[in-house]
Amino acid sequence: MHEIQGRQIAMPVEIRKARVASAMWAVPARTAQSVIGYSGLRVLRPAPGLAVCTLAFIEYIDGDLGPYHEFAVAFLVEGEGEGVSPVGAFIHWLPVDGGFTLEAGRTIWGFPKVITHLPIDWTGPQRAAVHEKGALAVSLQVKPGLPVPAGAGSTTVDAYSCIDGATRRTPWVMNPSGVRMRPGGATVLLGPHPVAEDLRRLGLDRLPALTTTTVSHLRMTFEDAVPLG
Repeated sequence: MHEIQGRQIAMPVEIRKARVASAMWAVPARTAQSVIGYSGLRVLRPAPGLAVCTLAFIEYIDGDLGPYHEFAVAFLVEGEGEGVSPVGAFIHWLPVDGGFTLEAGRTIWGFPKVITHLPIDWTGPQRAAVHEKGALAVSLQVKPGLPVPAGAGSTTVDAYSCIDGATRRTPWVMNPSGVRMRPGGATVLLGPHPVAEDLRRLGLDRLPALTTTTVSHLRMTFEDAVPLG
């Protein structure tokens, strides 16, 4: 149990309905490692010299932390800890547009949440733009693909985070439905922002995405974070 702004938050935190659009890129592993080096984690290298970077935007519609928008910059990493999955997702940057989820995310899980202006447009090509201090930091546009047959159910992923020098691992369960995928289909615009510079060095404004994915209904649970080290 955690107390955030006078509210008791029971674990695991449940997200009963969200929708998501994301895109995935193959990027230079050496550059990706330099971006996340502060975490002490190692990027996963699915092919020699390559790592995987993902951008995603999420609308949380019904959940324990209330409704809000979120944008994520993440990398696939090697799992850390005995008996954990060999592949995890390191959350490098996590802008949100709500104060309650900001405090909950940073306090409970150590997620690198920051407050931004974050409009999302779900019509036609789906688009989100992150603004800080009135200036564009990054925007992502995704073209929906073809329907994907329903899978086997839930997927468990270890989400890793690092703020204030502390790296944590959070068990994260996802149950998606209404999934569409396609090769390519993403457009990225980058502004004058430190994280945008990371993405520019990785080539996300120049390289084609490997795949784009949209999920019309996503249920999730987040367990307590486990400190590493």
